[in-house]
Amino acid sequence: MVNNRDDLILATLSNSQKLHSENFEYQSLFLNLIVPDATNARFLPSIFIENEHARQFTERKLTKKQLVDLYDAEGQVIIGKDCIINCLKYASSDWKKANQTIESIIELGENISVSEIIQAPTVYPLGGNKYQILTGHRRFFALVFTYGLDHAAQFKVYDSKPLLYKVKQFQENASREDLPQYGKLQAFLSAMLEIEGVNQARLKIGEKKLTVRDKAKNLGISMGAFDNYNVLTRYPEVMKAYEDGLSASFVKVKKVILECEQNYKIEHDKKLLNISDKKQIGEQITERLSGKKPRNKKIPTYNLNKISQVDVLRKLLFTDVSTLDTNIDWAALDWDDFEQVNKVLEELLDQLS
Repeated sequence: MVNNRDDLILATLSNSQKLHSENFEYQSLFLNLIVPDATNARFLPSIFIENEHARQFTERKLTKKQLVDLYDAEGQVIIGKDCIINCLKYASSDWKKANQTIESIIELGENISVSEIIQAPTVYPLGGNKYQILTGHRRFFALVFTYGLDHAAQFKVYDSKPLLYKVKQFQENASREDLPQYGKLQAFLSAMLEIEGVNQARLKIGEKKLTVRDKAKNLGISMGAFDNYNVLTRYPEVMKAYEDGLSASFVKVKKVILECEQNYKIEHDKKLLNISDKKQIGEQITERLSGKKPRNKKIPTYNLNKISQVDVLRKLLFTDVSTLDTNIDWAALDWDDFEQVNKVLEELLDQLS
């Protein structure tokens, strides 16, 4: 978080004000006054076009290339009345994700055309008579697609940018069942950065950090859900899997993560995990989530070369070789190091021969 945001949080707490006490009112705003938030998990790189150009495209009087050139829309999604065009690099991961969002926008737009939006998008003033979206990006895009930029719609308008605006975005994302898991996880991480800012401010004024229960309450989720998010965001490999299209439920993926951690701790006799451990566990999680079978690990073995002399075999079987004068420091031998043990066995046979 930026320092000025930390200072605002500190000032708010010092004055005993509530962190979630922003004033708002419902207003009718023209869509051309609304600006999307590029840092939001629901953001879609987009260019909004005039109604006339959208009409000309739908009537095939303007081509896609002409629109791209006219609005410098390469690498963007063009959105206008009854017109939405994916101009990102064809078949790229961003292009595929944009297509999924486009499908949901069109579906939502069809619903909006026959019924009102139940929950108005929320915005806050930017200055210059512009407003930035706080929550409701998909609804806003659907409004533009359905009515065009010249249309006015109902918005929930805050007096100013909410102090914990990422927390507010998460609160909405977490309550929506239809949103992609990746967006929810990304929103959780952003919200937790703001929560950490609150913790630092509380310490500066002599208060204790927020408890886990306090954090869950601020985010508007249950303790169980908070634990789920914590586990799921523990490994960047999980975030990457969801970003690349993983559709498995949070419950299923959490189970995979915990199983990989537990198996690793048992195998390596560890209670606490360091960065190197987590990297290896992350690789195992990736394999599990991608459906690959765990690679069979080569089990180290102790090796004895072929013995051609019966006297050597007798000594090995009936003599305590550790008492022989072999110049081998048995006390210093690391019996968990298979390579070291095999080297000593080789040296022992050479001396007994």
